[in-house]
Amino acid sequence: MLIVDDNATNRRILSDLLRAHGMLPQTAESAATGLRAVQSARRAGCAFDVVLVDCHMPGEDGFSLVEQIRSSEGIPEKALLILTSSAQRGDAARCRKLGISAYLSKPASSAQLFDAIALALGAQSQLPAPPVHPAPLRSTSESGLHILLADDNVVNQKVARGLLERLGHIVVVANNGREAVAAHAKESFDVILMDLQMPEIDGLEATAIIRRRERPGEHVPIIALTAAAMEGDRRRCLDGGMDGYVSKPISVPELLSELARVRIALPVPV
Repeated sequence: MLIVDDNATNRRILSDLLRAHGMLPQTAESAATGLRAVQSARRAGCAFDVVLVDCHMPGEDGFSLVEQIRSSEGIPEKALLILTSSAQRGDAARCRKLGISAYLSKPASSAQLFDAIALALGAQSQLPAPPVHPAPLRSTSESGLHILLADDNVVNQKVARGLLERLGHIVVVANNGREAVAAHAKESFDVILMDLQMPEIDGLEATAIIRRRERPGEHVPIIALTAAAMEGDRRRCLDGGMDGYVSKPISVPELLSELARVRIALPVPV
């Protein structure tokens, strides 16, 4: 697969999602770079199965790139998909004219993305969920883990929630530390994903409150999420009562690894 997007964060998130599902993503930061990658792959006799293009890029936009790909010589790609943050009048007609397989609004959930890919490739069913690495997650219910996701960024919420729900987990979202503390007091969770930098109550303060409220023998694993990966942050999180640490933008393999790691030591109900 080829991902063409001028936003480095978007490229990383999409790459991690695809790689976690056993795909082989390659990225390009512009339409020109994407076109060269397509032409190079065709010359090598291994055209991309899927090209995923951001619609709004500086210079040439996604539609222009698709037009150039369609007019290039060589064995064509099986599917071309476009992601857009703002649909425009006439986009649907352009998609039909260019033979675009899917036109998705951003941020697209992982379920929407993989269903679109499966449909474009002619699959009879949805793509399978990725195996959890390095060890299977131990769940307290057949439906998966009960996860509290605390993050004040709506885009981050949608990306993380979509991924986790596709893996079979139940996700409750808190928009800040105060909501996270209230949610924890109301119901039990298997794991809490806690953003460090939130309004009202930050992640460390929310963690401290939760730890003070836990009764003897209780301990919910809390994994820190932070975009400011400063030296010493991991130690500060662990010293503050957290059990793990994942940097943002979220790396899917890193998140799955941390989820598995903090759950391995917990007893599995029989």
